[in-house]
Amino acid sequence: MKYSANSVWESRDHYDIAVVGAGHAGCEAALASARMGFRTIIFTVSVDSIALMPCNPNIGGSSKGHLVREVDALGGEMGKVIDKTFIQSKMLNKSKGPAVHSLRAQADKAGYSRTMRRILEGQENLDIRQTEITDILSENQKIIGVRTYLGATYRCRAVILCTGTYLKAKCIYGDVSTNTGPNGLQAANYLTESLKSMGIKMYRFKTGTPARIDKNSIDFTKMEEQKGDEKIVPFSFTTDPEDIQIDQVSCWLTYTNEKTHEVIKNNLDRSPLFSGMIEGTGPRYCPSIEDKVVKFADKDRHQVFIEPEGLDTTEMYIGGMSSSLPEDVQYDMYRSVPGLENAKIVRNAYAIEYDCIDARQLKSTLEFKNIEGLFSGGQFNGSSGYEEAAAQGLIAGINAARKLQGKEGIVIDRSEGYIGVLIDDLVTKESHEPYRMMTSRAEYRLLLRQDNADLRLTKLGYEVGLIDEERYQYLLEKEKLIEEEIRRVEHTNIGTSEEVQNLLKKYGSTSLISGTTLAELIRRPELSYEILKPIDQGRMSLPFDIQEQVNINIKYEGYIKRQQRQVEQFKKLEKKLIPEDINYHDIKSLRLEAKQKLTDIKPLSIGQASRISGVSPADISVLLVYMEGR
Repeated sequence: MKYSANSVWESRDHYDIAVVGAGHAGCEAALASARMGFRTIIFTVSVDSIALMPCNPNIGGSSKGHLVREVDALGGEMGKVIDKTFIQSKMLNKSKGPAVHSLRAQADKAGYSRTMRRILEGQENLDIRQTEITDILSENQKIIGVRTYLGATYRCRAVILCTGTYLKAKCIYGDVSTNTGPNGLQAANYLTESLKSMGIKMYRFKTGTPARIDKNSIDFTKMEEQKGDEKIVPFSFTTDPEDIQIDQVSCWLTYTNEKTHEVIKNNLDRSPLFSGMIEGTGPRYCPSIEDKVVKFADKDRHQVFIEPEGLDTTEMYIGGMSSSLPEDVQYDMYRSVPGLENAKIVRNAYAIEYDCIDARQLKSTLEFKNIEGLFSGGQFNGSSGYEEAAAQGLIAGINAARKLQGKEGIVIDRSEGYIGVLIDDLVTKESHEPYRMMTSRAEYRLLLRQDNADLRLTKLGYEVGLIDEERYQYLLEKEKLIEEEIRRVEHTNIGTSEEVQNLLKKYGSTSLISGTTLAELIRRPELSYEILKPIDQGRMSLPFDIQEQVNINIKYEGYIKRQQRQVEQFKKLEKKLIPEDINYHDIKSLRLEAKQKLTDIKPLSIGQASRISGVSPADISVLLVYMEGR
């Protein structure tokens, strides 16, 4: 971007931290740094896009619900806002073990965005500015400010990049391509060149979204109704469950069929995905309907979820059918689905390409390795999803603030949270498509449950200054009550009375020949802490979340202890820190690929080094021997 001599001017305002982008990552980053006492400014190409949900109208889901709970445990905002604006809530995977239980809520999109914007506008130390950032300013590889499209310069000591899918964004459907961001909003067309001039390596990724269809044109009698949970569980640990027991809207399930697939196959030559018009790499775990039909040719149908976008709109999101096919093909395709025969499209489906970075250029704190004071979070880091974005934005905001405090950045490791798994994967592994969080990525998922996120991370949130004293004291009291109740249950003897035998019979459990403890009964698969309440005479009235922890900790005690032992081994490797001044090319027995990967990524520890693709166990052994010699 070029300016005339008179067009560049200094803003009167100096800030501590500038956040570029006001999506889910930017909002969490800006709130964190402002709440930690630093004067913060957040830039957005449109204030109407603050906390926008350009794709699916929901928060949470498998593994993503874990991330939202962890963001809340650390003092973030996403969980609180969705609790205020959801229209349906479900705990997924309830038929499976607690490690994979994940909360998912349908959002009122407009309500969510408005609520988050009000929170930003009311936050002390935080200013909002609608303008496009074109240049990141630095001296001697150290951040000094940002420059806008109009030439204004804002001085600051740290910058957090949360540009989402806006950098050089291009929306594509059929042979039509427009240089716009999501939902037709303005793209950010100039910042990429500034970043490249700083030596930052960029990728081109793609994502997509389905059509929005007018509710009045849908025949729901041909679909399966999907209702929310009877008892709603909040995302935020600060939300009173009784305050959110609302009347919920329904979602609907239908399916594609052979006719749908025939329409798609007959028009693949008009799909930009297959014609070469789309250059970016799309998300493997959220493919377009064209991808599904081609890659899973043996399947004669795919699920289609019809989800409301909000209470004050008739727009319905067609989940499972994202596409970049031309408009006429989209009509034929959607209208072949049962219930959508007369569908009226409100917004076309489209693919969107955008610039993002190779996140291996980042430290585990989300600061760029070679540019002091420049942090990065969200889809700009090569991830996908609102929840992944919020988690990274929060950590980037915390660590930018801690840098200005002269403190070490926080790093959540893989045994402490899904956030740790997410960031560790991003900064150590090469991503060829947008990264999506999944429970299978977490080795210690039995310990990293969504139900205990506060017990794992709220103390850290208190330490950094985002959790107040009242919430911290409640956590300490909760820990105490759980410990005391587990101890009581372990030592409560249950006899063989008729009342006990009848209860066991009712739930298909083997009758008792001799007495046992309450804990031993809880360990039976068909029984639980709640079920045994009638025969537990000494039980106090405890909140549901405490009862839940007692039940899980007793029922899965053996598995939990085994995983804790695995974590102890993991921690040993994580504690073996690698000196910053190490020269891997001096280590003769290391393979060439390992030398190159280790030099590029600069892992913090032996544990992190072992997770880098291209670094073998033999390389790790060589590295350990070398470090012992030093």
